[in-house]
Amino acid sequence: MNDQAKRVTGLAVGCAFAAALGIVASNQGAGAADEAEQEKCYGVAKAGENGCEAGPGTGCAGSSTVDYQGNAWLLVPKGTCLTMELPGGRKGSLEPLDRDLPPA
Repeated sequence: MNDQAKRVTGLAVGCAFAAALGIVASNQGAGAADEAEQEKCYGVAKAGENGCEAGPGTGCAGSSTVDYQGNAWLLVPKGTCLTMELPGGRKGSLEPLDRDLPPA
């Protein structure tokens, strides 16, 4: 893949991720009905942008310290988590992951 193709691919991935985060951000404070249409997606949050407590290294919302931390989650629209493609070949998961964890 040449440099231009890599840049275009990176831009497309970045735009898709930004759109997903925009959907999540617009739903902050949503009611229970809206939450029923969302699911926890692990390993997709940027550092400091996770949902509430997820596991070691997290306390509550915004406490993750590593980009795409495997045990940190975000609420995303149902059905989108497993299709999210992130930098470095990472993907979202419906279960906590053992990757990109903060140092013990």
